[in-house]
Amino acid sequence: MKKLLTLAAIALAAAGASAQDYPGDKVVTIVVPFAAGGPTDRVARDLAEALRKPLGATSVVIDNTAGAGSTIGNAKVARARPDGYTLLLTHVGMATTPVLYRKLSYNYETDFEYLGMINDVPMTLIGRPDLPANNFKELSDWIAKAGGKVNLGNAGIGSASHLCGLLFQSALKAEMTTVPYKGTAPAIADLMGGQIDLLCDQTTNTTGQIEAKKVKAYGVASLKRLTTPALKDIPTLDEAGLKDFQVTIWHGLYAPKGTPAPVLKKINDALKLALKDPDFIKKEEGLGAVVVNDKRVEPAEHKKFVQSEVARFGPVIKAAGIYVD
Repeated sequence: MKKLLTLAAIALAAAGASAQDYPGDKVVTIVVPFAAGGPTDRVARDLAEALRKPLGATSVVIDNTAGAGSTIGNAKVARARPDGYTLLLTHVGMATTPVLYRKLSYNYETDFEYLGMINDVPMTLIGRPDLPANNFKELSDWIAKAGGKVNLGNAGIGSASHLCGLLFQSALKAEMTTVPYKGTAPAIADLMGGQIDLLCDQTTNTTGQIEAKKVKAYGVASLKRLTTPALKDIPTLDEAGLKDFQVTIWHGLYAPKGTPAPVLKKINDALKLALKDPDFIKKEEGLGAVVVNDKRVEPAEHKKFVQSEVARFGPVIKAAGIYVD
């Protein structure tokens, strides 16, 4: 027993020492479970730059481990050495994959240490440029008269735009024809060309088309209007009539389960400072994203939020019968 206590004391001392020295001159890697160049990758690269100085890291690099709807990258971090040098930055998929996928090699609740939330990226409801409706009230009437003959595009089964579309139909109590695409780009191209009627997608993908007036914007899926110049005059769907309708593509930061508490605190403290960095805030606002400055930056509160998102999306996904084996 005495020997065991001694070993435990040594282990705790070693953990304390490593936490005190962290990150030292070692590279901190942020795994992004999506391909380079996408919205989540851009958020990660902007955060890496803002995080390096307050973390005291020599280098913070991005590792794009894409595939299987983010689950490959998520699993990679879940299995990584819990020392604070491998982190995960992902989006709302942390809450939707547990419902979408029948089998996962990790558990979103028990295999990660939650570090905090980064931003909210609201979704926008946009329509083809020649749609007869010019505001949300006219759009609602047009959908009602169409009797289910409305083509609602999305970026693929299980994508954020697909889930937003499902929630939109549920809130409006209207059925539409769902048209899945292999990504947002081809969906927006067909929307601008008039092949589909509507699309619900994040501001990072739609702001340019809205600003260029290549699509019609009917509302933002947030409870407050955005300050981005191209979007500031667009009403929220809440004020337009869909009470409390809010769908955002949020991003969060995570570490492998078992990462020492002092290391987690150091990362969380650095994250809070990074989220106040004026350059980072400006870059996020340029994407139509809102940097988080509420209690969700705290690990426990962010975890509660993710659990509430699982509870919100779960029934919608199950009702639609969407599963990935």
